[in-house]
Amino acid sequence: MNSVVLDASALLAVLLVERGAAKVRELRSPWLISAVNLSEVVATAVERGLTVDSVMPVLSGLSMQVIPFDVDQAYLAASFRPMTRMLGLSLGDRACLALGLKTGCSVVTADKAWDACDVGVEIIQIR
Repeated sequence: MNSVVLDASALLAVLLVERGAAKVRELRSPWLISAVNLSEVVATAVERGLTVDSVMPVLSGLSMQVIPFDVDQAYLAASFRPMTRMLGLSLGDRACLALGLKTGCSVVTADKAWDACDVGVEIIQIR
């Protein structure tokens, strides 16, 4: 199995030791994550009372590769909008799916709405 692409919800489960964290940790690493989704994770952690300075070393200690959001991914994410709009998927969600499609890796999420999404990427649910 290849590496997997983590959605913000999957990495947050690991960072905050939430339900589903064990399932994420079982998946082959190094994990991949879009820089867009990493930003979501850090922002959510800060909203929950952590600091950027406390989160950075924890995330840096994980076997994870942060992938810049590039032009190809931008166009892919935009092309997913018509088929994901009714599901409520955000730009961050679509960035994760675009990275999965671009790398040929499965994507990992806790967002059940993704199950109704068919963009050509395998979706692994953690909950």
